[in-house]
Amino acid sequence: MKPFFICDSLKSPSIFKISALILISLTFFYLGKHWSDGYPQLIFFTETRYPPPSVSISPNHDTLFNVSSLIELNLTREAPEKPLSSASAPLPSPILPSSPPPPTPPPSDSVQRFGIVDENGTMADEFEVGDLDPELTENWGNETESGTDESGSAKIRIKKFALCPKSMREYIPCLDNVDAIKQLKSTEKGEKFERHCPDSGGGLSCLVPAPKGYKMPIPWPRSRDEVWFNNVPHTRLVDDKGGQNWISRDKDKFKFPGGGTQFIHGANEYLDHISKIVPDVAFGSHTRVVLDIGCGVASFGAYLLSRNVVTMSIAPKDVHENQIQFALERGVPAMVAAFSTRRLLYPSQAFDLIHCSRCRINWTRDDGVLLLEVDRMLRAGGYFAWAAQPVYKHEEALEQQWEEMINLTTRLCWKFVKKDGYIAIWQKPMNNSCYLTRDAEVKPPLCDIDDDPDKVWYVKLKPCITRLPENGFGRNVTKWPARLQTPPDRLQSIQYDAYISRNELFTAESKYWNEIIGSYVRALHWKKIRLRNVMDMRAGFGGFAAALIDHKLDSWVMNVVPVSGPNTLPVIYDRGLLGVLHDWCEPFDTYPRTYDLLHAAGLFSVEMRRCSMSTIMLEMDRILRPGGRVYVRDTVAVMDELQAIGKAMGWRVSLRDTSEGPHASYRILIGEKRLLHT
Repeated sequence: MKPFFICDSLKSPSIFKISALILISLTFFYLGKHWSDGYPQLIFFTETRYPPPSVSISPNHDTLFNVSSLIELNLTREAPEKPLSSASAPLPSPILPSSPPPPTPPPSDSVQRFGIVDENGTMADEFEVGDLDPELTENWGNETESGTDESGSAKIRIKKFALCPKSMREYIPCLDNVDAIKQLKSTEKGEKFERHCPDSGGGLSCLVPAPKGYKMPIPWPRSRDEVWFNNVPHTRLVDDKGGQNWISRDKDKFKFPGGGTQFIHGANEYLDHISKIVPDVAFGSHTRVVLDIGCGVASFGAYLLSRNVVTMSIAPKDVHENQIQFALERGVPAMVAAFSTRRLLYPSQAFDLIHCSRCRINWTRDDGVLLLEVDRMLRAGGYFAWAAQPVYKHEEALEQQWEEMINLTTRLCWKFVKKDGYIAIWQKPMNNSCYLTRDAEVKPPLCDIDDDPDKVWYVKLKPCITRLPENGFGRNVTKWPARLQTPPDRLQSIQYDAYISRNELFTAESKYWNEIIGSYVRALHWKKIRLRNVMDMRAGFGGFAAALIDHKLDSWVMNVVPVSGPNTLPVIYDRGLLGVLHDWCEPFDTYPRTYDLLHAAGLFSVEMRRCSMSTIMLEMDRILRPGGRVYVRDTVAVMDELQAIGKAMGWRVSLRDTSEGPHASYRILIGEKRLLHT
């Protein structure tokens, strides 16, 4: 009877309905799980952290890359501890090809193609520089692993790059090349302070270490007045300049009272004095972009920031070699540069005011060739302020220098505005009319018509006066802050193909970055981030930097224009921003650990044709502060290698999809530098 009871039960309508319901439920559960795992939804700027396998892991994870061309076999040795006697002395094996081709030269003057940023771009990871993680900083050294590729060829994949010797803690490759400097035929004009980069294959091949006791930098605006001693552990400037109110030491900090050699009572009083002498200077309106030559610890530029003025503070790496390092540690725009035999890496008519306070430059030597370089960079109608002993002392030798300066500036057609106290001020003419009415034998002459005043990469100084454009380009800039979003006249003179109006390209780039940064502010809380020194490594028209200003982020941006693309630097300066020309196949002229954020949009897919990606990545690691972030937006083709290199440098690395989803041709790589110790 029991079997028949079971069969009768199965025929019951209730049992049948329950079984059908269970079967349908299981089917939908399986399909739902399969769908959610296999096809992740696109969420724009969510704060939810996705599991790594669903978003951030590359499909080529754990594959062996052909990086035998990036590293020599002896990289497995730890970097030796030795003094830095030569930039070309044996270092840990270079992570460049063993016989690398030299980078292709900068492009000729032919028309360049300019690709405006497209509509990709989002980050799904909270971008916040946190405390340094001590658990992830110990026992760092070289590791490599070997394997074979699909063809059976032997491959070496680097797992860890070695730390450089401690003697290289402040290494600037192109300025510390001792062997190259020793081979110079002459150094009387300051040639040893210019760029002398290592030969191909002899560049940086290890991770520059931080000094012992390095701390997270003090945030702005407190950093204007104090920095940690251990971050820049040098007392030479305290010993030499402490009595001039530059800098002092207070236990574990350096303090900056705000003084300078010619303004020991403080930069603010000095700036008020300049405004009183020449009211038309109008800081923060007519005058927006300034160059400070021989800047010391950059207090002049630091105090101009509160007046809506950005200052490029420059000085050579000389006996006071750490002054630029102090400036950047304070959070003030600065870079190492010297007036010597080459043009500085800034465009013509870049600066509204150029300032020299006891900068120790002989402006009248070689028929005034150095002052002619100032004239090239000074905007039409701009001002040159000179605070030096010949201005106010009445010794015979100094009075002779003053007469020579007056004679030279008169021949340059500069208008002498006023001398008051320690300072004298001149104004550059608005056009070429004065130059054209001079006697033919008056020196220096005008430069040739075909001379390009914006061509500056390894270009020698020229003993001639830079012509001003007859159409007034560069002169007619709008007052700040309107000039930030006003397409400047010089936009029309840039050499590149444009299928739509250049003004439309300018506006489109600005709108794109404004929307992206707005999303970061809302979703990623960028206004709470410790973010001060920022570099845009492929700046275009400066839209990224302009967006940071529009959203009132308390940071400044070094806009770098690569030599491999169109020279948009004049447009960047006309907008009231700072920037410099550079070749990313070579190191940048700054100290290690000087930037909080490095932003690179479309850089690697362009430069990989000219030099190794590891060359650029190691340079990024050198100039990035521990705890700082890298944001790389580029094609999928470069992401696997960049991710592998980033991990080998000890970065926390993640890949994120753009707003177009997982099948888009672009990805976002986010890297966080960690503090590493041997």
